[in-house]
Amino acid sequence: MYQEEFTVRFYETDALQHVSNTVLVGWYEAARMPIFKLFVPDLNLNNWPLILANYQVDFLQQIFMQSPVHIKTWISHIGSSSFKVYQECWQDEELKAKGTTTLVHFNYETKKSKPIPDDIREQLSEHLLEV
Repeated sequence: MYQEEFTVRFYETDALQHVSNTVLVGWYEAARMPIFKLFVPDLNLNNWPLILANYQVDFLQQIFMQSPVHIKTWISHIGSSSFKVYQECWQDEELKAKGTTTLVHFNYETKKSKPIPDDIREQLSEHLLEV
């Protein structure tokens, strides 16, 4: 499991005084950075081999500004060319949201998916969510 902490910033709140629903997607993406580095250690966008195929977020409770949030990140499934990332958002030791993102190992020249290399597959496996 990977874990990141984020401080809730004032501009991330909305008129209802809780964190806007759009913020979670950004936190989740930022918390996937260690996974991106498995594929592109220097994060060079000219060599980027991933595309986002799908994401889904379930909002369980409101998130407020008073304390930091913790994003926990696991790999929930590894296919031949795609994998799913499962993430949870916690605040004050309460689960506030959860979500899943599907990423595809992709060749931008051929516009087709390509197999995940065995060494990266092995590293992803180290973070598999145990059900």
